[in-house]
Amino acid sequence: MNLLLQTSHSNLQAQIAVTGSKSETNRLLLLQALFPNITLANTSNSDDSEVMQKALKGNEEIVDIHHAGTAMRFLTAYFAVNEGREVVLTGSQRMTERPIKVLVEALQQLGAQISYENEVGYPPIRIKGQKITASKVNIPANVSSQYISALSLVAPKLENGIEITLVGEITSVPYIKMTLALLNDLDIKTSFEGNVITVYPKQKVESKVMTVESDWSSASYFFSLAALAENATISLTSYKETSLQGDSALVEIYKQMGVDTHFEENKMTLTKQAGFIPQTVNFELNNTPDIAQTIVVTCLGLGIGCHLTGLHTLKIKETDRLEALRIEMTKLGANISVTNDSLTLVASNAINHNVPIATYNDHRMAMAFAPLALKVPIIIENAEVVSKSYPDFWNDLKTLGFEISEK
Repeated sequence: MNLLLQTSHSNLQAQIAVTGSKSETNRLLLLQALFPNITLANTSNSDDSEVMQKALKGNEEIVDIHHAGTAMRFLTAYFAVNEGREVVLTGSQRMTERPIKVLVEALQQLGAQISYENEVGYPPIRIKGQKITASKVNIPANVSSQYISALSLVAPKLENGIEITLVGEITSVPYIKMTLALLNDLDIKTSFEGNVITVYPKQKVESKVMTVESDWSSASYFFSLAALAENATISLTSYKETSLQGDSALVEIYKQMGVDTHFEENKMTLTKQAGFIPQTVNFELNNTPDIAQTIVVTCLGLGIGCHLTGLHTLKIKETDRLEALRIEMTKLGANISVTNDSLTLVASNAINHNVPIATYNDHRMAMAFAPLALKVPIIIENAEVVSKSYPDFWNDLKTLGFEISEK
């Protein structure tokens, strides 16, 4: 499904309920599988979370997680410690191109039995669940924080817990801290000192309702809309000023791009700063790489330049996001260059109209480019891909007055 997006006004007023965080939901779904007396509220309705939930509740030998990268990492650890269970964990064509070797080798250090069905280092993988008694493991810290979170999440059920030594520069620290905070909420003891994470064993937890905060990555598109609008007052629920999610850095980042944020109870309201004058921005996004696409598109719409660094993990996401951004932004007339871990956009006020944006099976490509419709009509190809994290996205844009039609 290709959608043409356009709007006849740039005054945005709406109140929108955003689905629960995919990152929090998938962590809590795994913890719920380990500790069934946990109850979850405001969970994500994303494809990724539905795939994760189905895999945890099912008993099939072949577990297909499609495009869900988080599910691939978390379930690799879960099935490795699920004694007596044997599965083949697989996914989409793109998933078979996304590396898993670092996590597999870490689990093998602990005594897990995991083998590759095809190419070494990549899914599909065969996992024979074992009782794990070893507790010390080293893992490269600069590849994906999800590997580290996967080990941490299953650690309470290991006989001796786990001590993870992180080797090299640590990527996406807020996501690691989110994982540990959720464990702490269940009275599971953890520590993160220097480059060593320790999670202590705990066989049982008290019954508890865990409420998932709404997704900050999904909120990023509304920050972009507020920045590009002439006037905007957009209220989003349910959000906390003191969030576990790293992408809550959006508040400070978008303050530099003309958006003020106000919190009241569980609601966050975004307003366009009066008299804002856009200027070139520079951001280091090592801890928040998922919002890079949104930021660079916002800068294009504002007619400003930007230099973004700390983006090396984007090359192993749903697509090579840096290369995808370079191609699609160039089609819009942007002067953009990328390296293995950075992106530079040159300021320009010209944006080509009615450009079809390829989405590469990547939900964030579709949603990041959508706010440009405030400036020019734009076509989003394969727009249904948003269901991976935010199924209601196009309906919520209509709430803001966007005209959306199939092309």
